[in-house]
Amino acid sequence: MVYEVYVETDFSSAHKLINYKGRCESLHGHNWKVGVLVATDKLGKQGMVIDFIKLKKITKKVVSQLDHKYLNKISYFKKNQPTAENIARYIFEGIKKQIKKHSLKKIKVFVWETPLQYASYEE
Repeated sequence: MVYEVYVETDFSSAHKLINYKGRCESLHGHNWKVGVLVATDKLGKQGMVIDFIKLKKITKKVVSQLDHKYLNKISYFKKNQPTAENIARYIFEGIKKQIKKHSLKKIKVFVWETPLQYASYEE
């Protein structure tokens, strides 16, 4: 048995890809969509994986660090290319830090660069 909870939010930001040949090497922006899935095999006292409101609040707090920012100037992305894959990992790490006390078996973050393509990260 596995129980899953999923929430979505979004943010807008600009970036450019370094050592990349193509249109994305120029400064450009996206309206990113973020999905967060958490799962467990055992529900908490309230009969929930985690309260939707709490997960959404944590997700928005992490994502707010990226909203309306030039990603290349954020210290994490000075060391890591600001790709959808690395943005998903950044959000994952931020959520994981704030959600430690829940006995979750899985956290997975999806980042849509466009409505038709996404990258994800989980450990």
